[in-house]
Parts: sequence; C-alpha cells; structure tokens
Amino acid sequence: MRPKFWELPLKNLDKAEWEALCDGCGKCCLNKIEYEDSGELAFTRVACRLLDGESCQCSSYPNRHDFVPDCVVLTPKKLREIAWWLPATCAYRLRAEGKPLYDWHYLISGDRESIHRAGASVRGWTVSETSVTEDDWDDYIIEDLS
Repeated sequence: MRPKFWELPLKNLDKAEWEALCDGCGKCCLNKIEYEDSGELAFTRVACRLLDGESCQCSSYPNRHDFVPDCVVLTPKKLREIAWWLPATCAYRLRAEGKPLYDWHYLISGDRESIHRAGASVRGWTVSETSVTEDDWDDYIIEDLS
C-alpha cells in the first residue's frame, strides 16, 4: 500500500501534492519583524494586504507577486533555508522535521474548517498591513521567535 502523499518525503511530492499540503492557517502571511542588531525574529498579527482574514487564504494567490513582489515562494529547497521562519504548526515545517500532521489538518480530518475550530489559524484576529504603519508593528507582536 502506497503511503499517503503527505507522509512522503517533501522532495517526492508533485506540484499539486505540494500545494495541497498547506493547512490554510494563514500564519505565513503574517508580517514578521527581524531585528537587524540581534537577528531575532518576532511574529506580528499584522497580515499581508492580500490575506483574507476570514478564509485565511491569499485573495490573489496566482498573482500575488504583482502586488507583493517579495512574497516567498515556498519550495523544498527554500524550506530548508527558512523553516525556522515558519510557525511551528506549519505542515511544511512539520514534514521537513519528520513530524506528522496535526489531527486538525484537513488531510487528516477531511474538513477544511477543523483548523479554525482548533484555533490553529489566524481567522478573526489579524489586522491588515494597510491599516497599521510599519513603525507600529511592535505593538502587534504575538510571538517572539528568538
């Protein structure tokens, strides 16, 4: 019996499987603060202008680079470089670390809403970067990753 694709090494996933691994939490769309003097990183609840705070999905995913040129394209190679930058619950990070997906992941539960019910997404608590100046992002820190 073939393992479920999300249990395979990430390098073995095809494009559709790679995209399907995303749990839809929206956390990767939160702006981070990297402190140049210390290299420390902090997550804020200030979301990318393209994040739909209800669905936790990018409102223009295929064209996101037209609006946000520095949006990261996550690939297995890029993941090795920035896994620490992703939230600890991220399916890509979990699988890169050889860990299983959480029970609330839709590939396990069969329900796209289970991540929201589990409180593992950003639904309902982000603010758009269009409404907060970058100088004020410190006021919105939710997790210090240092």
